[in-house]
Amino acid sequence: MKRISTVLISLLTLFVMNSCNQKEAADLIVTNATIYTIDEAFSKAESFAVINGKVVDIGSAETIQNKYISENVVDATGKFVYPGFNDAHCHFNGYAVNLMQYANLRGTESPEEIYDILKKHYKKFGGEWVLGRSWDQNDWLEKEFPDKKRLDEIFPDVPVYLIRVDGHAGWCNSRALEIAGVTAKSKIEGGNVLLNNGQPTGVLIDNAMSLVTGFIPDISRDQQEKGLLAAQKNCFAVGLTSVTDCGVSKNTVLLMDEMQNTGSLKMRINAMLYPSKDNIEYFVKDGKYKTNRLVVNTIKLFADGALGSRGALLLDDYSDDPGNSGLQIASQEYYDEICQLAYDNNYAIATHAIGDSVNRLMLNTYGKFLKGKNDRRWRIEHAQIIHPDDFGKFVKFTIVPSIQATHATSDMPWAEDRVGAERIKGAYSYQTLLSQLDWIPNGTDFPVESIEPLYTFYSSVFRIDHQGLPKCGWRMEEGLTREQALRSMTCWAAKASFEENEKGSLESGMLADFIILDTDLMTASPKEVLETKILSTWSAGEKVFEL
Repeated sequence: MKRISTVLISLLTLFVMNSCNQKEAADLIVTNATIYTIDEAFSKAESFAVINGKVVDIGSAETIQNKYISENVVDATGKFVYPGFNDAHCHFNGYAVNLMQYANLRGTESPEEIYDILKKHYKKFGGEWVLGRSWDQNDWLEKEFPDKKRLDEIFPDVPVYLIRVDGHAGWCNSRALEIAGVTAKSKIEGGNVLLNNGQPTGVLIDNAMSLVTGFIPDISRDQQEKGLLAAQKNCFAVGLTSVTDCGVSKNTVLLMDEMQNTGSLKMRINAMLYPSKDNIEYFVKDGKYKTNRLVVNTIKLFADGALGSRGALLLDDYSDDPGNSGLQIASQEYYDEICQLAYDNNYAIATHAIGDSVNRLMLNTYGKFLKGKNDRRWRIEHAQIIHPDDFGKFVKFTIVPSIQATHATSDMPWAEDRVGAERIKGAYSYQTLLSQLDWIPNGTDFPVESIEPLYTFYSSVFRIDHQGLPKCGWRMEEGLTREQALRSMTCWAAKASFEENEKGSLESGMLADFIILDTDLMTASPKEVLETKILSTWSAGEKVFEL
């Protein structure tokens, strides 16, 4: 009997030991890495395990190895892992459409260079219209707006429409103006038809662009779908796993949702709605919409134009254009109406606001509805030029300043010319804006800027251009630290869309959206940041890009 008891005890002990030693099966283990978790303590780890698309455990390589087993183990060989980048302000669908329809005019240094590109583009693609995107007269020797004369000579019978880099000016030929019925007498609230000797030059500012764009044929559903997939491919290649698309239509949201449901579109999208009747009736009045990859909870408004095209609304005239203080896109009554609609339906509002006058207008408008502290997360997009008296309104009404750091380094060669030495002190003031709520979302605004989130980090931290100028950085007191910059592109970007409990950090229970880099962004020189390679991108533990 004693012998039987001894055997039973031995078997029980062996069973317990085996149970303790049994490892849990994981779908993926990442190990031998330097992992920036971007948790509250900004801690680092060596390894994590993924089950059902989420991080279930993170810690030392030994800890994860002892607890989990997987047929899919990624040895990062000491490389650097971060949460997937989240672009808090871009135009994902607009970029997709551009890839399918528009000639790329970014970085062109003269109108002549643009004419050559357009001729080659039309010869290759043809089409009812000649379309292009991203010209910028500030990059030319003569920094004046172009006119339609040469476009008319090259394309006398085919309409031409070219969007300025900021999306707030269009450049047309006479045929396009003729089709749209635009003349010297054409007027529109919140826009200008530029004239020379009493005749249209071909340049349309802000709302005047709509006089022509309504005549451009819509992209087909098939082409749009191909464009979204091409845009996704490019975004994954630069480390983006989430984007906020700032202004989309009902049909575009439904197409994105359908493509996500079929599994072809894996990009996580926060789709901000244009305040159209269709969007309001279908989405807003039916409440917020959310799936595991799509969020619809925000209405996007435009309050003024851009600084580069002198459409941003300023309290005083432009320093380099006396008599012009910019444009207000819509009436106060309109902004009140949409804000009331959003408030009543528990939607957020995000408003494009560049100039100090329109930032004051929208901060005060928000304040009428929000009244004080809240968790509505209403946003000011760009928050580019703020009067010193208005910074405190962000914290007073818990309004989120949403920035795009590359605008600072793109605009710095000419921004002070626009607003003067005094007003520039309240411009691109990211550290001051961060101090209001102690968090700030950051994006690229692509295709206005490059889709590269590493450029966002570079501009946020170093405040220099890609040639390393100015050597000491531009208004460095308003730059972000490396940790702040990373948070603004990950967990704070997620917080802006009410998703901070799902993504933006690599912690237990969070989505396994991550990237592997060959460079440590926390120690890299400016040159090394620009040369950093995205080795792989992962969404919910699935590899979606590999170099």
